[in-house]
Amino acid sequence: MWISTTHRCTFSMDQLFHDLINECKYQAPGAQLTYALRNQLEKYKQEERKEIVSRMKDGCAPLFIACKRGHVDIVEYLIQTCDADIEQRGKYEVPDDRSVHCVTPLWCAAVSGNLEVIKCLISHGADINAVSDSGSTPVRSACFMTHMDIVSYLVEKGADILKANYNGGTCLINSVQSVELCTFLLEHGADVNATDIQNKTALHYAIQEHRFHTTKLLLEHNADPHLRSRYNDDALQTACLKGAIQIFEYLVEKVSYPPERLADANELMGSTFFDDHNDTHMTLQFWRAATAIRLVNSVNETPLPKRPVLPKREAYKNATEFSAMEELNSISHDVDALRIQSLLICERILGAHHKDTLFRLMFRGASYADALRYQNCIDLWHRALEIRVEKDSILYADTCFTAQALLRLMVDLNEKRLDVMIHNQEKQQPRFCDVVAIFKLLSSQLTEARELLEKRPVHKRQKDSYERILKCVTHLIYLLVETVSSDDEKAVMYQIVCALVKQNPRSIYTEDTLLHLCVSSLNTINSTYFTSIDDIHTIFPHLDVVKLLLDCGASVDDRNILRSTPLHIASSAYNFQNALIQLLLDYGAHLDTPNRTGDTPARLICANPLNNIAVVKHISLQCQAAQAICKYGICTKELPITLSDFLDLHRD
Repeated sequence: MWISTTHRCTFSMDQLFHDLINECKYQAPGAQLTYALRNQLEKYKQEERKEIVSRMKDGCAPLFIACKRGHVDIVEYLIQTCDADIEQRGKYEVPDDRSVHCVTPLWCAAVSGNLEVIKCLISHGADINAVSDSGSTPVRSACFMTHMDIVSYLVEKGADILKANYNGGTCLINSVQSVELCTFLLEHGADVNATDIQNKTALHYAIQEHRFHTTKLLLEHNADPHLRSRYNDDALQTACLKGAIQIFEYLVEKVSYPPERLADANELMGSTFFDDHNDTHMTLQFWRAATAIRLVNSVNETPLPKRPVLPKREAYKNATEFSAMEELNSISHDVDALRIQSLLICERILGAHHKDTLFRLMFRGASYADALRYQNCIDLWHRALEIRVEKDSILYADTCFTAQALLRLMVDLNEKRLDVMIHNQEKQQPRFCDVVAIFKLLSSQLTEARELLEKRPVHKRQKDSYERILKCVTHLIYLLVETVSSDDEKAVMYQIVCALVKQNPRSIYTEDTLLHLCVSSLNTINSTYFTSIDDIHTIFPHLDVVKLLLDCGASVDDRNILRSTPLHIASSAYNFQNALIQLLLDYGAHLDTPNRTGDTPARLICANPLNNIAVVKHISLQCQAAQAICKYGICTKELPITLSDFLDLHRD
């Protein structure tokens, strides 16, 4: 069998590329390509050699791999002899954080720490400021890896140390781990107060990482300790949140702060040591220092006030902050009281919307749950959810995460799937009043959120959040049914559920109504806060919830995007319950309504071996007449509207 010259040449080039990739990957550092491989390559014309070395495997060309491995002689050969594209990008995985970037060979060599390769690339005209897919220059990325020699060489050759990445991260911000590197950058004109997308400066990051000597250096070069991040954190507040005592003391010594600010800072530092380090001794030490500052700076014998004054909240057991040394001493051995004081201090100083306030609420709630004190957890997570909804709306992922964690806890508690303290076994958990409050909180934004999702641009993450919140609301209806006890509570339940049914909220992707969702076993809440994603507990279909919705006016014949009614969903094999089917039929559900695929509930019910419902009894003469009209295409233009609507129920 003859093989054409073209096919032989292609095969040979493919094999050559394969061998070239392997040698670039596996040659010892400092080695050249083997003589045999170079000899084979040089048999081809210049343009053919370039085509071979421009091919890519796993997102990388031979030149890119050689730069990463530090094979300077191979790099020189590929550029000089094979005319390799010096700017051809490849995929680089950063070892520290496993992130993958699309970058130039120079960027790759800079991060990999291969100075001789960098010198070779620049001598051949590589773009010294070419950015990665995240907008990072080679010199900025070399700063991140603390390659001092490479940063120095790149700056010498004209690298722009002021060019930030797309998130505003500068070379200086990337260098806070090294005093030597920061000193070099500052001496070469780095902007000490440049901010990133979070309004953070290099000083913020140095303090976050407890880099005391870098902090001193930056302040000596006129870093502004009063600049605030997007969360309103300046240098002192950052030190307090991170528990950086040495930096805290240095700032207090070198920067002039008013007494009230110093008192707040000591209180926040004490809170951090309590929440993050469980160090009661240090906590009390800082809180006593704060109390002393307020007392020493009294005005008209009144200690400096704690501002702003927070309203009493049930989540914090209606407690107020200590205002005198005696009050602090009286609670110094009461761990529960100290926990509440810490949360009060955080919310007052940081504000309710600060990420650390929310994190500490969730963390402390989880700690209570671990100690089987579920009501305390519900109180704190409810407060966190209030803040999330107020700050971000129900469409944000963090709001959704908080709601799911709270609802999963309450459902599991109601289903007796959690361990409970002996003295709490007789108490109702969760409480009806909590369920009502959370129901009102989440349901109040459903209509507005749905309207926002109908405006462009629409993001998938926001759609997913809406879907999850709607599922949370259906589980809250279940909890209402489970926890209601008195006639007054029943009246409240019917009132709020009726109001929701009138809104007629529907899911985004399938246009399911509340009734569709509550007859489906696919309606579950997933939360990994306590359990794995695979640990899913199924509540629906739930007969009492369905009856409540029907009693509150939910339409039994509404169709979703697949033109399926709730009876279609209930009739499927994984949802089938005879009592549920009978309930929907009793409230007027149609057995002969076809969905988009032509299936009717009657067909699905009859096909189920568990069925004991006499289907024929529920199909009226009206339905049979409507089926005949649809089947034979009889003209119905003169029918009244009510009959037209009835007829539509029988059309595909």
